[in-house]
Amino acid sequence: MSWLYLVGAGLFEIGWPVGLKLAQVSGQRWLGIVIAILCMACSGGLLWLAQRDITIGTAYAVWTGIGAAGTFLVGVWFFGDPASLGRYLGVLLIICGVATLKLAA
Repeated sequence: MSWLYLVGAGLFEIGWPVGLKLAQVSGQRWLGIVIAILCMACSGGLLWLAQRDITIGTAYAVWTGIGAAGTFLVGVWFFGDPASLGRYLGVLLIICGVATLKLAA
């Protein structure tokens, strides 16, 4: 169950930078701020639950890895962030590192 909490925490970790990005759009400021705050709270709460059974180093690396890779993909797909082979390879390395931590745990 702890790994499900951790994956959920990582997915909510994607939500708060997206909320902050939305808060920069005129007319969506407060919605974006509310989304960011709710996602931060959910992400932190689920990370706290996951750390009951998963070591702090592994949990933190997986949490930030999911957040970083997911936020990168959302940025490219929905916000027009630059994409290049090098940037995709960098995200692939993050994913491989997270998978290695999971398999080695």
